[in-house]
Amino acid sequence: MQIYEIPRDYKGESRILYIFSTKALIYTIVGIGIGLIFYFIFNALGMQFVGIIIDAIFGVIGFAIGTFKIPDNKRFEFSRKTGGESIDDIIKRWMKFKKKKNKIYVWKEEDINHG
Repeated sequence: MQIYEIPRDYKGESRILYIFSTKALIYTIVGIGIGLIFYFIFNALGMQFVGIIIDAIFGVIGFAIGTFKIPDNKRFEFSRKTGGESIDDIIKRWMKFKKKKNKIYVWKEEDINHG
């Protein structure tokens, strides 16, 4: 008799508390950390509940950035170019683009071959 391995789906095993992947957990904690600044400001003004709401909103935004992907939609130019990519990857590329002061280097085929 031979032994056959049963394939397993390992995709969900790196998740913490079922909805958090490691990346999503980190982005959620960063979002909550940023929201805590507003919480302390509103807490000092006596509006603790507003601070908690804003902190939760920043946590949800962090979770969304770490988890969701841009939908692949052919109607809009932005989603046509970035469809299916993670939101955090798009933000990282945008930050690199801004860091280079909006410069894009384009290579033309004729410059390479006849150069």
